[in-house]
Amino acid sequence: MYTLPKIERFQQNVASKYTIYNSVFITLPFDEINNTGVLLPLFSEVCENGYKNEESPTEIFETFANKYLDNPSESEKISLMFRFIQYVERQVVLFDAVEDAAFPIVNNMEGKSSLRAIKETADAEGKTKELREFLENFKVRTVLTAHPTQFYPGSVLGIITDLTEALKTNNHIVIRDLLAQLGKTPFFNKEKPTPFDEAVSLIWYLENVFYTSAGDMIQYLQKNIFKGKEIKNDILNLGFWPGGDRDGNPFVTTEITFKVADRLRTSILKCYYSDIRKLKRKLTFTRVAIIIADLENKLYRSVFYSQGEIFITLDEFKKELHNIKQIIVENHQSLYVDEVDLLLNKVNLFGFHFATLDIRQNSRIHKSVFQEIVQKESSLFPADYFTLPEATKINILSTVSAHLKPSDFENEITRETIGSIQAIRTIQEKNGEFGCNRYIISNNESALNVMETLAMFPLCDWKNPTVDIVPLFESVEDLHKADKVMEQLYTNSVYSNHLKNRGNQQTIMLGFSDGTKDGGYLMANWAIYKAKEALTAISRKYNIKVIFFDGRGGPPARGGGKTHQFYASLGPKIESQQLQLTVQGQTISSNFGTLDSCRYNLENLVSAGAKNQVFTSNQKELTPTENAILEQLAEISFEKYSNFKNHPLFVPYLEKMSTLSYYAKTNIGSRPSKRNADEKLNLADLRAIPFVGSWSQLKQNVPGFFGLGTALKYYEDENRWQEVRDLYKNSLFFRTLLENSMMSLCKSFFPLTAYMKNDAEFGGFWNIIHDEFLETERLLLKISGFSELMENYPDSKASIEMREKMVLPLITIQQYALLKIKALRESETHDEKLLAVYEKIVTRSLFGNINASRNSA
Repeated sequence: MYTLPKIERFQQNVASKYTIYNSVFITLPFDEINNTGVLLPLFSEVCENGYKNEESPTEIFETFANKYLDNPSESEKISLMFRFIQYVERQVVLFDAVEDAAFPIVNNMEGKSSLRAIKETADAEGKTKELREFLENFKVRTVLTAHPTQFYPGSVLGIITDLTEALKTNNHIVIRDLLAQLGKTPFFNKEKPTPFDEAVSLIWYLENVFYTSAGDMIQYLQKNIFKGKEIKNDILNLGFWPGGDRDGNPFVTTEITFKVADRLRTSILKCYYSDIRKLKRKLTFTRVAIIIADLENKLYRSVFYSQGEIFITLDEFKKELHNIKQIIVENHQSLYVDEVDLLLNKVNLFGFHFATLDIRQNSRIHKSVFQEIVQKESSLFPADYFTLPEATKINILSTVSAHLKPSDFENEITRETIGSIQAIRTIQEKNGEFGCNRYIISNNESALNVMETLAMFPLCDWKNPTVDIVPLFESVEDLHKADKVMEQLYTNSVYSNHLKNRGNQQTIMLGFSDGTKDGGYLMANWAIYKAKEALTAISRKYNIKVIFFDGRGGPPARGGGKTHQFYASLGPKIESQQLQLTVQGQTISSNFGTLDSCRYNLENLVSAGAKNQVFTSNQKELTPTENAILEQLAEISFEKYSNFKNHPLFVPYLEKMSTLSYYAKTNIGSRPSKRNADEKLNLADLRAIPFVGSWSQLKQNVPGFFGLGTALKYYEDENRWQEVRDLYKNSLFFRTLLENSMMSLCKSFFPLTAYMKNDAEFGGFWNIIHDEFLETERLLLKISGFSELMENYPDSKASIEMREKMVLPLITIQQYALLKIKALRESETHDEKLLAVYEKIVTRSLFGNINASRNSA
């Protein structure tokens, strides 16, 4: 049967269906202004035409008000703006649900990056044995984080789920009721969520999506590649940050960490209990029924009648499932053995921990903690400890041990840091080692930072801890010297012994978000690539297996984009036996929010690893010439971005012209938007999410392209264009970089802020950004040969265009409100109440725009 092209499938199953149901939605009377839904399309049209005619947001809104409203008062205009915001927020939800429902139709679930495809490729190329060996060692770890890059309360997430199911069957009555419910459901939190609230929200995805998708994938591999034999390797495993990520979040306490770990264990036991109940209806055979009943009883007591006690061990659970399988095979013609295998595979994947809870803290916090530890344990540390050379400090830290307890200290941060060490040990006792066995050090700058962290374990009376110390290198400078730091550690006898106890494996985290903020888009990506090569080389030199853990976000500016293509492009000089990456905010809901999208994207990651190691070609390795070109491009880009970042108006522009100061008011996430409490904005302390998000709200997306156009233009000016053209053609890594940048450009819309070019203070600064945008766009089209950006991803481009059109009224209102706020503040007798109202409009306008960007990864 003929299959329609992807873009046509999108138009039929997403664009057309959304148009139909949106027409239903905008006629529903949600409030006292019954004609809001009628006015919104008219306002959208006025916005589009207004920007074409180079009008400002103020001119556009006033034109609309004068044309379609009857001599409105300011309060009437404000009321309508809030109604428009509410409608747009809900239109985004409807579009999300339509895309989710159409996902398996628009995307080829059995395409070239599916498990089925790599199996058939291996069969065709006679590499089935190699594929099996690869899968016996390879792992993909997706780590769910609560970084606030999406805003949906739990009630709205529930509506999206129900709406998606109703849309799949075109159940018009249910859809209409859900749209009406959507119109009456609040979209904002009156208070910030706690870290535990965030954990509960993400555990929903573990229970309802990952549990099933991951289990089904392992089952497929077992039956089709391993010919029924049990897979000893947990190919897919999950990580979890809410409740353990202390970096910059004072609300993550030891108590919260314990609560989250307990919730994770209870959740996975609940999943097992549900599966055992289903099996019990099928396994009604002699000798089997009694075992199933006993398992059901013990799991039930562990979930519903427990204050933390577990009435069955993990080993006992596995043993009984194997026992059941053996009886079925030997005595009952293997009836329902597939269902038993499926549960066994899930138990092997998730244990009693479900997802590994990572502890993360900033190295700067550790420095202050050690100030107090050294002062208290004066017998262990010399009086001049803090003035000693780094090597001497490391030697001292290599030998210390004590029995520190949180109650020994007055400082809250010290107590919580000591408490987190004890928490890891307790969680391992309850949930198994994989319950919590990694300590990540943010802003890691030196070997001393790592040794301080390792020393805390013997100082807390835990010698030879079953914990991995994971340095996180983020800034460009730290990425450049990361291999030297690791060599210091590999040659330290105490750390070397620690690694020996951990199977000579070292996990190293590399941060895209802060790298982009620090060095710009091209340099951040290239610095991470080069760091991986150097870290692989130094690790192989000392016989250490290095595992890279990528701190990726949603948009390309935060390491997102076509993530699997980055992994598929890694050459033999980069260790890639495990792929680990953070998944956050809209990336969770868009890439892993449904069973179909979760399976599709997990299979893409496994496939990327297989392409790298089983179906490798030497073309993936950059030649010395290509390496030199990329190095020069990155340096030129870095210089351009650094000069821009150091511009005296850089920080004032973000403060005065963007929505940066409003992020903290959204109550999206539990973390503060800055790492310190200073009134004055310090770029170094500003979190990557509000930084990238503020550029996104302006529709300027600076972190996703700035400096790239200048770098490419250098080669054009030097008559060396063919060199970068060949690089684009031959290197998947470089091509993926540029294609992801195209996505950032597609989500930019400079007519929105074109009025700023006439601003007395910031006009020249706006032009710097706009000129770089135009140059980057021109040269990306030239190097790709495309007539328009993202030409090779027409469905993604169409999705972005529909989403951007949807939020155009919303961002126009946002800019209108920002201009009103500026005028009010400059007025000698401004109205404080009116100012507060416009500030609320800006804050509310953030949500829909943030949520609309879910397809950025």
